[in-house]
Amino acid sequence: MDEAVLEHVWGEYVVSTDPARLDLVAVHRYLAASYWSPGLPMDVLTRAVAHSLCFGLYHGTEQVGFARTITDRATFAYLCDVYVLEAHRGRGLGRWLMEVVVAHPALQGLRRFVLVTRDAHGLYTRFGFRPLGRPEGYMELHRPDCQIGPHAGW
Repeated sequence: MDEAVLEHVWGEYVVSTDPARLDLVAVHRYLAASYWSPGLPMDVLTRAVAHSLCFGLYHGTEQVGFARTITDRATFAYLCDVYVLEAHRGRGLGRWLMEVVVAHPALQGLRRFVLVTRDAHGLYTRFGFRPLGRPEGYMELHRPDCQIGPHAGW
């Protein structure tokens, strides 16, 4: 489903959903070194981005943050790969990026919007995210030997 590119400006920063604007080399550099996707191959990132609704955070022409949603745009979304580069933290950019994500028209009216985080509960709680109400109902197919899957290395 094609949808209009949305851009939001806040001071010197822009959040854009334009896939053509994404700096996949910069995103890959960050994600491949992150705790949740260490060693992520570029071709896997490219495929993931192509099938997701992505939000790039920019300072001028430099990409300084990112968020990705995997969604059917009707009932469900999974938020992942959220980051703001260290040099740009402490300015409220993570909160603003999340404001833009949760307000996106394609993510309205969803029955379930989930995420997994090790250390950013405070940020996501501000947007209504809570621990699972029935965690016993959730299941996973975990392949720890597959280093390209979600949360490899956890």
